[in-house]
Amino acid sequence: MAKHTLTGNIKRHRAFPSRILGNRRDVLVYLPRGYGRLSLRRYPVLYLHDGQNVFDAATAFAGVEWGVDETAERLIQRKLIEPLIIVAVANLGDERIHEYAPTRGVIDAKAKRKRRSKGLAREYGHFLMDELKPYIDRKYRTKREAEFTGLGGSSLGALVTLAIGILYPHVFRRLIVMSPSIWWDDFAIYRLVDSIEEKAPLKIWLDTGTAEPGWEQARELRSRLVEKGWRLFNDLQYLEAKGADHSEAAWAARVDPALRFLFPP
Repeated sequence: MAKHTLTGNIKRHRAFPSRILGNRRDVLVYLPRGYGRLSLRRYPVLYLHDGQNVFDAATAFAGVEWGVDETAERLIQRKLIEPLIIVAVANLGDERIHEYAPTRGVIDAKAKRKRRSKGLAREYGHFLMDELKPYIDRKYRTKREAEFTGLGGSSLGALVTLAIGILYPHVFRRLIVMSPSIWWDDFAIYRLVDSIEEKAPLKIWLDTGTAEPGWEQARELRSRLVEKGWRLFNDLQYLEAKGADHSEAAWAARVDPALRFLFPP
C-alpha cells in the first residue's frame, strides 16, 4: 500500500451523511496557506469528485494521486492562482456508476445480462448543492456565490461535472472536465448540450488524451459547446494531451493548467 501523501492544511470529515442519497462518504477539505492567519478573508471553492484520488496516494486508485494539494500549494505560493479551498468528495465504489450517470444507461453493453445505471446525477447534484455545500459554507470562510464555486472530475466524474454545471449553473460556474465519458448512454451528454436554449455563464476546462479510445469525441463536444456560444481561450479552454492515456497520472499532469485557467490570481 502506498504511503500517505497529504500536503498542507487538510481537514477530514468522516462519513458525511446524505439524506438525499441515503448514504455516507468521507470528505477532505484543503485550506490554503494563510487561512488561519487571515481571519477575514473568504475563498473560492472547488469541489472534486472521486475524492480518494485527489490528495492521497494511500487511498488513490492504483496508488496514484492527482496531487491537487501539492499543485495548489505551489501555484498559490508563486501567485499563479488565487488561493482557494478544495473539497475532495469520495465516491462510494459500486454506487459511483449510479451517482455519476446523468441517465439510466446500460452499464456494460457487452455483458450477457444488461444492467442499467440508476442515473442519479441529479440527486447527486442536489446532495452537493443542498447538503454538502451549505455545510462547507458554514464551516469555512467561503465565497458562496456561483461565480466563485467550481466543480471537477475525470472520466465519469467529468461527465457528471458537465451535466451538473449545465443543469445547475446557479450553483457551479467553474468546471474541470477531464477525459469525460462522452460515450455514456449513446452520447447522452451531446443531447444535453444540444438542449441548451440559453448559454449559462460557465467557464469550462475540457481535455482529453490522444491515447484514449474515442478521444475525438471530446473534440466534437468542444465544437458543440462553441456552437452554443462558448468561446475558446475565453470561457472555454480545450486541450488534447499528446500521448496521454485514461489514467490518474495523466489527469494529475493536467491539474496545473486547469487550475490556472479557472482560478487566475
